[in-house]
Amino acid sequence: MGKTNQLKFSSIMMRKIISVFRLQPDYANRVFGLDLMRALAIIIVVLEHGTLLLEKANTDFPWIPLIDGVEMFFVLSGFLIGGILIKIFEKSDSFGVNDIFNFWIRRWFRTLPNYYLVLALNIVIVYFGIIKEDFNQFSWKFFLFLQNFTQPFTGFFWESWSLSVEEWFYLLFPVVLLIVYSTMNKISRYSKKAVFLISVCIFLFIPLLLRLFIASKFEVDNFWMETRIFKVVIFRLDGIAFGLLAAFIKHQYTAIWQKWNNISFISGVILCFVILYTDWPSDSWFTKVFKILIQSMAFFLLLPKFDSMKLAPDILKRVVTHISLISYSMYLINLALVAEVIKNNFPPNEAKSAWFLYAVYWLMVVLISTLIYKYYEKPLMDLRDRFKSK
Repeated sequence: MGKTNQLKFSSIMMRKIISVFRLQPDYANRVFGLDLMRALAIIIVVLEHGTLLLEKANTDFPWIPLIDGVEMFFVLSGFLIGGILIKIFEKSDSFGVNDIFNFWIRRWFRTLPNYYLVLALNIVIVYFGIIKEDFNQFSWKFFLFLQNFTQPFTGFFWESWSLSVEEWFYLLFPVVLLIVYSTMNKISRYSKKAVFLISVCIFLFIPLLLRLFIASKFEVDNFWMETRIFKVVIFRLDGIAFGLLAAFIKHQYTAIWQKWNNISFISGVILCFVILYTDWPSDSWFTKVFKILIQSMAFFLLLPKFDSMKLAPDILKRVVTHISLISYSMYLINLALVAEVIKNNFPPNEAKSAWFLYAVYWLMVVLISTLIYKYYEKPLMDLRDRFKSK
């Protein structure tokens, strides 16, 4: 009887522990394929950052080349936010500052709390020497997402480069949309469809032109090509714009979006293989200008098929949705707060310990991100509607 009670108690405790980490998403209002795309993107990022724990331990694991998970995030983010912006723009009788401010509020409640929490934690762990980064690399620019607006940075909270790209895009695009809308209406009455497409094209072409006339002249090796060009805001805004273009096509040309999704998907997969298995010399102007453009186009072509995936086996749906929901937190914490903390304080010296720490790394990333999402990120997002501008 005693053993039975112990088993019951253990079972109850296990269920309570599991419930702490269990999320309760609204599956009915989610698109499985888009969750899958987001989950794949963050898995690629975490896989790549986790190799920090394996690179010096002679594991000899045959890693295969991976597509750019961050670029996939950019295109997917643009697609999701683009759908929201299109609805706001078309429903508004007179698109203006209040519409933009309401959009920013929703966006900032989604992104800023996590960002500033993790920024503060990075400050602490670097200041107290828990990871070995130069604290002088930290500056006020991190609070305004200016750390890589026109110039590169390295070291401290390095993964934040992509957050700067996203925040500046979603700050600037609605303003440009309003300017184009107001200007075109003064000259001649244009449709909102044309206004939105012109605004998207501005963000497609300006970064490309900046890479063509400025970045292509940089003398860089592989490291500095990534850092000085591919991680600088003004050169990277077109990736998100491709996502907005996809949202525009889905909204305006739904039949084409649905009819050609298989051909588009096959084309995107082929383009991914071309990207992975093509030599991209860092001293080539073509690499500096067009590599990230081609990556964006590949993910743009994959989107219609992923968007069409509505059903999946229950267990797969649960796992994918969970990872998708916590993906933002996973991105923010996986490198400095988990991988580098483990590497600097428990450096693996042989293959077995490296693989053990790699497993610990994945477990910690998932568990910590789940807790952040459930008890910090999600509650703050739920407050968004209270702060709408009237």
